[in-house]
Amino acid sequence: MTRSTLLNWLLLVAVVVLVAFPVVFVDGEFAGSDGQAEEAITESHPDYEPWFAPLYEPPSGEIESGLFALQAALGAGVVGYYFGVVRTKRRLGADRPAEAGRSADGVGPETADD
Repeated sequence: MTRSTLLNWLLLVAVVVLVAFPVVFVDGEFAGSDGQAEEAITESHPDYEPWFAPLYEPPSGEIESGLFALQAALGAGVVGYYFGVVRTKRRLGADRPAEAGRSADGVGPETADD
């Protein structure tokens, strides 16, 4: 087993442990930060009224989670596409200086006087 293969397996085990640990050892429901913030505000200022209401209220928590996951996936796709484009441009840009200054026949620079 090569060193990189061993490292990949160790990273995979670490990710599984990090995901499984809270599920197995943490009691109670997982609540989002929005709910916790709303609860803290209600405790400290019982007469507080929000400035605006949401544009769309999903009918269930599962749909809300699914929409959030979709939003995260789209964002990750956009960021990944951007980094792929930048990497490809750099790679192709690194190949071009060697070809710069050559004419179509590969002899020397093209000039308008020829």
